[in-house]
Amino acid sequence: MAPHRIDSAADFGRVALLVGGDSAEREVSLNGGRAVAAGLARQGIDVTTFDGAPALFAAIAAGTVDRVFNLMHGPGGEDGAIQGALQLMGVPVTGTGVLGSALTMDKLRSKWVWQRLGIDTAPFHVQGPGDIDADAIAAFDGVLFVKPAGLGSSIGVSRVTNTQELAPAVELARRYSDTVIIEQGITGGEYFAGVLDGVALPLIRIETPNAFYDYDAKYESDQTRYFCPCGLAPDDEARLQQASLAAYRALGGEGWGRVDFILDDDGRPWFLEANTVPGMTDHSLVPQAAAVLGIDFDDLVWRILETSL
Repeated sequence: MAPHRIDSAADFGRVALLVGGDSAEREVSLNGGRAVAAGLARQGIDVTTFDGAPALFAAIAAGTVDRVFNLMHGPGGEDGAIQGALQLMGVPVTGTGVLGSALTMDKLRSKWVWQRLGIDTAPFHVQGPGDIDADAIAAFDGVLFVKPAGLGSSIGVSRVTNTQELAPAVELARRYSDTVIIEQGITGGEYFAGVLDGVALPLIRIETPNAFYDYDAKYESDQTRYFCPCGLAPDDEARLQQASLAAYRALGGEGWGRVDFILDDDGRPWFLEANTVPGMTDHSLVPQAAAVLGIDFDDLVWRILETSL
């Protein structure tokens, strides 16, 4: 990794750590926020935590904020809304800007962009309001995944193995998004590529006893296994790192983030989604991958804060 661009904590000024909000990913954000706040404070950075945008905006109006470390997941924090507001206020913020945030938060439009650019993503059907289109679903084979189009952390996601499970899965996803994606399941290993300041981090492969890498497997289970190094040959890993970086940049991703993909038996990556504000809990993937490069948690949060420059 490149050397730090800022050597003195004082040069960051007064940092607002934005967490919480009111999305379904609130608890994940709060958990990660506690770790990030501690990591910043240990390095002498002047950091104040704000739960949700209204408290942050009040502090900005009072002139007590110089830059924002954004760790508010989901709608409001990861979809371009906070990025646009801070841009208008002239306050620097970590990570991806307005357009990239909006694109990556919307799984449907992410997939449309990837398709247009020839980046492989699992075949899918868009299910809007109304009855399920049985003819469209009949084109798929085997396992399906049903997802809300605009949420992360696997909230509202279901693995469907028969037609009886499909309607309840769509109903669950609709609690979180008017637009639902019904996606062909891809057989293969599940991999994650962290991105930090234009560099793809070492890949992580996961194994879980759960039916898939759901909310429990991500944040609560001690049975999920993480492999980093991931076990691939160096040339293959390098190829997939570059493919992941290209997939992230195609959506306007900047600064830091994560790209998730399935690697099939032919060595072909099928990209699932990109995350511009990944988790920073003790189960999270970006800190694990950074550690392989010798970047400990405190160094990582410093480098993420530098993406606000």
